[in-house]
Parts: sequence; structure tokens; C-alpha cells
Amino acid sequence: MSLGDIPVFAVLRGTMGMLTARQKVLAENIANSDTPGFTPRDVDPDSFKNLLDAARSGKKTAAITLRTSDPRHIASSRATGSAMAASVKMIKSPDSETTLNGNSVVLEEQVAELADTRMRYEMAVGLYQKSVSLLRLAIKTPGR
Repeated sequence: MSLGDIPVFAVLRGTMGMLTARQKVLAENIANSDTPGFTPRDVDPDSFKNLLDAARSGKKTAAITLRTSDPRHIASSRATGSAMAASVKMIKSPDSETTLNGNSVVLEEQVAELADTRMRYEMAVGLYQKSVSLLRLAIKTPGR
């Protein structure tokens, strides 16, 4: 049994993959804050919810699988978190105001979203680490 067979790990990997993709998009929004006519983008929450539901039910969400370079490596039967993030759709998400040149990026709002994304990612990493430590505790030989 691999970690990919345990639903909580699949969901957490998917969440971390989505948050990584969201952080990239928010960084692109900030980088284009002076580009005329630029509209900020964000992760579509509905597509991400569909990916998490698929991970919980055990369905494959992407055709991407892990490659092994040695027969002793553990093969995964499920999509990786990064493959799940690649499947998340992006949507245009204009901020609260638009400048005269048509740019609708508000730096304060983007930085606040970036901080929120970072906190959610750190929470997912913490849950992943706690889940691994509980799993290690469960398989540990008694008395050691």
C-alpha cells in the first residue's frame, strides 16, 4: 500500500498543488500590475472542488502518472498533486478598481490573497506532516 492509496494524502497533495498554482497566478498578477489592459486571474474554485471530490472518491483526475527509473521504486496509481494543479482552470478575476489604462490589478488585494494562500499552504503541509507522523506511530513496533 502506498501513500497514494490513502485518501487524506491524495486530498492534501491536491490542495497543495492547487495552492502552488494559485501562488504562481497571483505572482503573475502582481508582475503585470503596470501592464495596460491586464485583468488579474485566479483559480476557479469549482474546478478545484471537482478535483478534490474526484480525489476523495478515488477516481483518476489526470492522465499523468509517475515514472520510475528503477523497478524497486514505488509506482503510483493516482495522479500527483502537480498533475491535479495542472487540471485546475483559471478564470479572470478583476479586482475592485480599474485604472485609466484598463489595468484592474490592485496590489493590496493581490498581496492579501498571496498571504492567505501562503497560510493555507502551510496549514496543508502541517496536516500532511501530522498525518505521516500518525501513520509512523501506527506502524511502529510497540515498546520502541
